[in-house]
Amino acid sequence: MAKDNKKMVDAITSMDEDFAKWYTDICKKAELVEYTSVKGCMVIRPYGYAIWENIQRILDGMFKATGHENVCMPMFIPESLLQKEKDHVEGFAPEVAWVTHGGNEKLEDRLCVRPTSETLFCEHYSNIVHSYRDLPKLYNQWVSVVRWEKTTRPFLRSREFLWQEGHTIHATAEEAIEETERMLNVYATFCEECLAMPVIKGKKTESDKFAGAVSTYAIEALMHDGQALQAGTSHYFGDGFAKAFDIMYTDKDNKKVYPHQTSWGVTTRLIGAVIMTHGDNNGLVLPPAVAPIQTVIIPVQQHKEGVLEKANEIKERLVKAGVRVKLDDSDNTPGWKFAEYEMKGVPVRIEIGPKDIEQNQCVIVTRHNREKFFVSLDNLEKEVDEKLTAVRDGLYANALANREKRTYSCKTMDEITEALEKNGNGFVKAMWCGDEACEDKVKEVTGVGSRCIPFDQEQISDVCVCCGKPAKQMVYWGRAY
Repeated sequence: MAKDNKKMVDAITSMDEDFAKWYTDICKKAELVEYTSVKGCMVIRPYGYAIWENIQRILDGMFKATGHENVCMPMFIPESLLQKEKDHVEGFAPEVAWVTHGGNEKLEDRLCVRPTSETLFCEHYSNIVHSYRDLPKLYNQWVSVVRWEKTTRPFLRSREFLWQEGHTIHATAEEAIEETERMLNVYATFCEECLAMPVIKGKKTESDKFAGAVSTYAIEALMHDGQALQAGTSHYFGDGFAKAFDIMYTDKDNKKVYPHQTSWGVTTRLIGAVIMTHGDNNGLVLPPAVAPIQTVIIPVQQHKEGVLEKANEIKERLVKAGVRVKLDDSDNTPGWKFAEYEMKGVPVRIEIGPKDIEQNQCVIVTRHNREKFFVSLDNLEKEVDEKLTAVRDGLYANALANREKRTYSCKTMDEITEALEKNGNGFVKAMWCGDEACEDKVKEVTGVGSRCIPFDQEQISDVCVCCGKPAKQMVYWGRAY
């Protein structure tokens, strides 16, 4: 029996009752984060940080496989350096935190706390890039950044957050554009294969692109409640930053020319995306690739002879097979443990008790659908591997079905309003003439903004959803986090 001082797992708010409260309940009760005395900042607790470590480990391997190296830039950016790229600084000005004093002395040139690192990389490139032989430079860094958000929510928006930011510099526009698209595809592959989260790949509109970029590409995901979430971005800068920072190199014809740059990044908001894509009213549901614990072993009637010994034997076998496994031999009841690890989203649960041992079997339960299987201990490693794959595939299928159910093709703004009122939030596919005034009008009238111009285009109609003039592109629209 559990001791009296052991708390039972707390219930969470139903997502249908209050999705925002459901989300924050999971963040807290699954022990992912804790609030701090620094407004808008969070403690990422060990379980939450372990998810990020798995995201980081997988992505870092993918970056290195494409030739990138890790570096680390300073946290502080002098204001004089930040001011060199006008569009860039204007885009970030409202979110910048400033250091005005060093110790007791006022700084002559105040320091920006890094919101992003384009200017620092540019300064570095100007010192090390001189010849075509110095190119390309394919860099990435894993750091925290600060953006002074007014409204914050764990993982989705916080004033300090963790991310990676890739920064590359190339001899030609063609190479830089190819890099921009390649890294967007890396993100899409990671999200779909490792996070089991389907994404739409596309280009941002001019009004929604990154400050200082020529073009911005993004992957957009749809959350369980029908709101969109930008899961990653990749930017092509052209030679604008190179000109602002006087970065020139001598090409093969011995001429001085400007290089072309990119940057790309994802953040800890991916953890929020996982919660809102796969979670349910029992808590987290984690894709196996990033789950800190892929399989938990729960001994039943563990006080009986041989139960814990067999549970430990199973653990050792799975560890050797490369599974991240935990054996919970605490004195909490099996029911408490079932609820606890469901809350934490562990993909596969193994139950083993005296009767199972007699029959050389165990019970396997998959988290995403709570299906129960009786499997032979002789084939355990193979069975667990197959069940982990089934969890990933099931999560992806569920997320894709949710997106398809919540994607509406509309030809007029009235149709957009009607679809959203009838069916709830979701992606709207509608045609656009390319005029920013129409983009703004759609958002003003319907409440959905442009998310991206997808690479996979469809012809919903021949005319703009707003003005009725000839359409240039199909756009995904939606309400977004």
